[in-house]
Amino acid sequence: MSDVSFNDVIRTHSGLLSRIALAYEADPSQREDLKQEIVLAVWRALPSFRGQSSLKTYVASIAQKRAVTHVSRRARNPVTEELGEELPTADLQPDEAAIVADRRSRLVAAMRQLSVAQRETATLMLEGFSFIEIGETLGITANAAMLRCQRAKAALVEQMGAAHGR
Repeated sequence: MSDVSFNDVIRTHSGLLSRIALAYEADPSQREDLKQEIVLAVWRALPSFRGQSSLKTYVASIAQKRAVTHVSRRARNPVTEELGEELPTADLQPDEAAIVADRRSRLVAAMRQLSVAQRETATLMLEGFSFIEIGETLGITANAAMLRCQRAKAALVEQMGAAHGR
């Protein structure tokens, strides 16, 4: 392993891990459990990091795989009631905060409607990953990543438009 500290990795990529967990889990307590599973998986895998990709893509790859496993496990025991999203906002007027929270909530709900492959790419795309980084993270080509991103974006636009029209 290179000179990579687990604490530094978690401190640097905590937001990324939280947002990946948010894209896959609606229930706040289950989402926290998923994030802990991801952190544990990163801790276990970090000694194997050899610098063949960026640390960011390595960590995101671990998080994506753990999230997909989590979703697969949860699919066998479906939730009968979805809990609402409570996303904090900073220094906004109440009406602005409500609009921002509504947009975030609709985006998260739309993300959860995507196929796993589209959700993986959309989550990484929203994190600012390049097509090359998405490909490295998911083990696909950059062209395949680009196509998945285009399809995910089209599906999100359609779902957000449909949800907005209601």
